[in-house]
Amino acid sequence: SRLKTLYSEEPVHRTVTEDLIRRRAEHNDCEIFSLEEVSLHQQDIERIEHIDRWCRDLKILYLQNNLIPRIENVSRLKNLEYLNLALNNIEVIENLEGCESLQKLDLTVNFVGCLSSVESLRHNVHLTELFLVGNPCTEFQGYRQYVVAALPQLKWLDGTEISRSERIRASQGLEEVRILVGEQEEEYLRRRVQEKEEAERKAAGSEKKNQERKPGFDRCWYTDITNTTPGLEENQENPERDEEEEEREFWGTPCPFTPESRLEAHRHLEQKRKEKEMKTEKKPKAARTLITADGRVLNVNEPKLDFCLTEDDEASVIILDLAVFRHLDTSLIDVDVQPTYVRVAVKGKIFQMVLPAEVKPDSSTARRSQTTGHLVLTLPLAQGEIKVVKIIQRPPRNCGNRRCSSPQDNKRNKNDLPERLEVDPSKRTSFDIANIVQRRSTKEGPLEVNRTTPPEADHLSEGFIDDPDVPPLI
Repeated sequence: SRLKTLYSEEPVHRTVTEDLIRRRAEHNDCEIFSLEEVSLHQQDIERIEHIDRWCRDLKILYLQNNLIPRIENVSRLKNLEYLNLALNNIEVIENLEGCESLQKLDLTVNFVGCLSSVESLRHNVHLTELFLVGNPCTEFQGYRQYVVAALPQLKWLDGTEISRSERIRASQGLEEVRILVGEQEEEYLRRRVQEKEEAERKAAGSEKKNQERKPGFDRCWYTDITNTTPGLEENQENPERDEEEEEREFWGTPCPFTPESRLEAHRHLEQKRKEKEMKTEKKPKAARTLITADGRVLNVNEPKLDFCLTEDDEASVIILDLAVFRHLDTSLIDVDVQPTYVRVAVKGKIFQMVLPAEVKPDSSTARRSQTTGHLVLTLPLAQGEIKVVKIIQRPPRNCGNRRCSSPQDNKRNKNDLPERLEVDPSKRTSFDIANIVQRRSTKEGPLEVNRTTPPEADHLSEGFIDDPDVPPLI
């Protein structure tokens, strides 16, 4: 069906769509109702439409290098100042009377052969610049004189300023030039009728030739087993050479420069582009088998990552270190732990490994290393439990009413007491601020220096009793 569309059906005509204009209106926050400038060049547009309804405030419109055959649907653009229609297939200047603010019109390299159609621009009183370079009408005798006289508001024609003397001379001989231009137009229109008929015959012959070429198994006509074209065996041997000869013949054959020839060249390029896309079209890859039909899990490493699998017998765990990229976002990693295998999806690519022993998926953990970025999976074994050593503090043993102590208990008790460091007062390096000023009177405050015990106190008898009612001896 695709080949039928390629060889027999007409190509789809591209028109101006709302999506196209919004994509071209990024500078205006994709708003089209307030758009003042839009560029729609090189979009293979074959008809102007919808612009005058969607973009009423347009001031500048670029439509160069398309396939537009006529000017239409722009009469509502009252604020349009510049219209660029260069490199299109326009043959007549028309439907611009409603563009009241039009100042510049570019029709470079079109097919305007009806020179008298420029008189329709008389109503555009603000028009000052007009470009008709590369059109058939520029070859008419008296072309410039006719345009200057027909459009008195023009100041520039084909990039050349119109002087006052030139305008006066053109106005004086306008009637004679108008007759001369009319005769050349009639001759050009007769030639155009012949060119159109020739283009139709050529298109019919080309379509018939394409219908005779039936595609084979590889989408090429020369592999069709029912084809009885003479010299088929030779074409089968060198299909690429045959295509090169046809391409050279197409571009080497001389043809007139007409809208039909330009469309034919465009259709040919589009057909070659589609053929190339069909040849280079990638076939969808078959889904990789992760688990066989008999339930056997396969080892897969699509992302081609380095890994390290280790077993910790003491902790009864399996540790899988997967060397994922350091700066890879963790949201692009998906981990699936099963009792017998592990599956990790890294940016859609599968890493799968069969485990040497059964693990507990619910108790497994996955972490990213902050230094290397590696993905570390800790998988507890299902048979062995993880051993956690707990320190139990025993209460002291009592032997009846008396407390028993062993050397180990004494050592433990000593270890429980905090250690304190003693400093020799003679080696004190800091100053004692309290002893800077000596207090002689007890009434001066709490900074009084403590009195030392008199030496007589040490020799008191053992039976001495200090009675507060007896006054002290002096």
